Amino acid sequence: MAEDLPYRPCVGVMLMNREGRVFAGRRIDNPGPAWQMPQGGIDPGEKPSEAAYRELWEETGVTRDLVEKVAKTHGWVTYDLPPELLGKVWGGKYRGQKQKWFLFRYLGRDDQIAIATEHPEFSEWCWIDVDEMVAAIVPFKRAVYEEVVRSFRAYLA
Repeated sequence: MAEDLPYRPCVGVMLMNREGRVFAGRRIDNPGPAWQMPQGGIDPGEKPSEAAYRELWEETGVTRDLVEKVAKTHGWVTYDLPPELLGKVWGGKYRGQKQKWFLFRYLGRDDQIAIATEHPEFSEWCWIDVDEMVAAIVPFKRAVYEEVVRSFRAYLA
């Protein structure tokens, strides 16, 4: 049963530009309009903040020197996989993810963002309004994005 499975430890990054818009990447593995912010698993022994910098770099090519850490969520934010994905992703070992989210201010130029990484996650990217980001995420992650936006809204001006 799904309730018997643990959550996969993960981080997410809301990358904000100077205008207060956030990075959105179109997932390369989903033909539909599935946009999301950078996110990924925490390696064993890795601190969440280090995982956030690593995932940001792996998915966008953005290095630590091009961002400023602004905030993080206080607790973990969780979501459950929908039934059709349960048992199919992450080797069937997890019911969903527990995520620690970080808000980073982007200090670089747009041409320094490089989504054509060694293992690309995104086929395209853009800066969008935070409320557009919430509307663009797959439905089973929407509550997570709403909670993240509530946590970071005061900084997005």
